[in-house]
Amino acid sequence: MKFISTRNSDLKISGAEAIVRGISDDGGLFVPESFPQITREQLTDMRAMSYPQRAAFIISLFLDEFTYDELLDYTTRAYSRFDGDACPVVCVDDGLYLAELWHGPTFAFKDIALTLLPHLMSASRAKLGLKDKTMILVATSGDTGKAALEGFKDVKDTSIIVFYPSQGVSNMQKLQMTTQDGENVYVAAVEGNFDDAQTAVKVIFNDPAVKAELSEEGWSLSSANSINLGRLLPQIVYYFSAYCDLLESEEIEDGDVVNFSVPTGNFGNILAAYYAFRMGLPISRLVCASNSNNILTDFFTKGEYDTAREFIRTISPSMDILVSSNLERLLFELLGRDSGKLTKLMTELKEKGSYCVDVELLRSKAGLFTAGCATEEYTRETMDSFFESYDYLLDPHTAVAVYVHNSYSVKEGDYTPTVIISTASPYKFPAVVYEAVCGDRLKDEFKAAKKLESISALEVPESLTSLQYKPIRFERVYAKDELDIVVKERAKEWK
Repeated sequence: MKFISTRNSDLKISGAEAIVRGISDDGGLFVPESFPQITREQLTDMRAMSYPQRAAFIISLFLDEFTYDELLDYTTRAYSRFDGDACPVVCVDDGLYLAELWHGPTFAFKDIALTLLPHLMSASRAKLGLKDKTMILVATSGDTGKAALEGFKDVKDTSIIVFYPSQGVSNMQKLQMTTQDGENVYVAAVEGNFDDAQTAVKVIFNDPAVKAELSEEGWSLSSANSINLGRLLPQIVYYFSAYCDLLESEEIEDGDVVNFSVPTGNFGNILAAYYAFRMGLPISRLVCASNSNNILTDFFTKGEYDTAREFIRTISPSMDILVSSNLERLLFELLGRDSGKLTKLMTELKEKGSYCVDVELLRSKAGLFTAGCATEEYTRETMDSFFESYDYLLDPHTAVAVYVHNSYSVKEGDYTPTVIISTASPYKFPAVVYEAVCGDRLKDEFKAAKKLESISALEVPESLTSLQYKPIRFERVYAKDELDIVVKERAKEWK
């Protein structure tokens, strides 16, 4: 299969090249030339597979330059780092399920893709015969950074720089990044918010002068953000896996439709669900759940995408995003894969900070999606009521998805079996969760975690507890216009 750019559909490259490049030179994102179709028989076969086998099978349909056995080797090694199943589905009520995607090494759903991406990246470089070294640039709103650092640390011929908003992540997320070990890693705080960091990284990717200077030092750039195809493809898998688990446990019958409610910031997580739908997974509704930064809610309900709004720092910081990069991939599909029309909208976004899409087009082409948002108050109330009802601790991002699902279900009378995508361990945000369920405020997140452990059946991961004793390696804060300097300095130091 070949992959094309959203901004130049005439460009066709292999999956290996798309993974290594990360983003197209024209600024577009790589998408599959077509969507492979999963038959009912194949879904039945997947029921008996392990998660690594399911992942290797789904990804092999896109990356045909890799054999199934090669991919199975990568997925087996990647998911051996998880505590048990990579994607356990938990039934919490009749017709309501949680897909827990946080049993990996950094306790966030980003581990699903970022434990696998280094294997795909290294193998792709080998297939392409590349001799230069790869520098991975990552902008993170919290969880991607640690997962990428953990995935790429000490990987041969690869180095990684992670940029995070200095005031835009939880203390636990910050400690996970700033204490990271590895000789090939660097972490930089950025003045501003996630969108500032993400925009600055995109500028570097599209700057010929910077890329030329790095090339002279023997480096090529790539990304571990969800703009990278190697991040997106592994995320498709857990939607199929959750459906197969529901079949296997006889919660649903063959051919039954399900809904997925997805906490959404950069849009990659729910886009993977849309891709699964395009491949034939029986999905009735995709619930796009936002926090108070509800730009995606406005897009799906009004057809308006306008970044000229207040940026709100919330208790669900990984969703504090106003420029959802992966929405470009969905727009490409809604516009009939017309790269000219897509490029026009992206130019409007860059120059004016906004664009509009016809509401009728959304209804006809994106009727699968419904969208809603949760205020801080509703998010806290959801964490509290869910724990009271089910003795289950939700992190604030998953709580947003639960609240929006509940609101949609009651309003529309839709009681289709629903899987909530649970994106992080509650212990990544222990102070927020403790205050919500206990009514007390504790500034010390480690004390909050221990108190939560004492009232629940969920143990605090030792690797999170030990963060309080690890030395801080990275403390410097940079202005957003200094990131190219950081990249150039690291290139020379790591040469």
